[in-house]
Amino acid sequence: MALNHEENLRVDLAATFRIIAHLGMHEAVANHFSAAVSDDGKKFLLNPKWMHFSRIRAGDLLLLDADDESTASRKDVDATAWAIHGQIHQMLPAARVVLHLHPVFATSIACLQNPQISPIDQNTARYFNRVAVDEMYGGMADTTAEGARLAGLLKDKTRLLMGNHGVMVVGKTIGEAFDDMWTLERSCQILVTAWSTGQPLRVLSDEVAEKTARSWEKITDFSEQHFEEMKYLMIKHDPSLAD
Repeated sequence: MALNHEENLRVDLAATFRIIAHLGMHEAVANHFSAAVSDDGKKFLLNPKWMHFSRIRAGDLLLLDADDESTASRKDVDATAWAIHGQIHQMLPAARVVLHLHPVFATSIACLQNPQISPIDQNTARYFNRVAVDEMYGGMADTTAEGARLAGLLKDKTRLLMGNHGVMVVGKTIGEAFDDMWTLERSCQILVTAWSTGQPLRVLSDEVAEKTARSWEKITDFSEQHFEEMKYLMIKHDPSLAD
């Protein structure tokens, strides 16, 4: 029997949690991913509070409504998840998928006085002039006002480097958002590794960096296939993720 739209989203999102855990990009039982189900983006799937990414199944995902304020008091919904994801799905209907993580290398860059991803190779160049930066960390993001502020920072961008905090990626599909998050973390790892040599960086010219970034934007099918391959590996390892 063919799966419907929500069922497909559930499987894909559950696979994303498993992939991120497999890659070691998760943080304990924190961090959250969401995916819009309704056309207006306000009904969305979210992982339950404090459940480890490595065991999340499709049926475990919560179906929430950004207009339902009573959700804030639910015991299975993390306050920071509701504050951030609820507001983004409320304010940005084009953000069909929202991934928020604290991966080591991207978070390290976010903690710098100048939190910028310098274009030194084709991975880092993917983000040339394409990352919003938040430099106003004020503690746990557990209020709707803070979630609205973060949503407002994205504007025309799909990546937010959250100063002293972590990183957020939004996208049209789960595949695109996953590959973007993976490449963003890899870019920061490359940059931190290059800096660690103590030698000067050979930074690409603005012209080459922009050309490379535009080339990335033309191959969303690459991103989708990266996700599909990783999803296949996760389902092969544990088919119960689709339950």
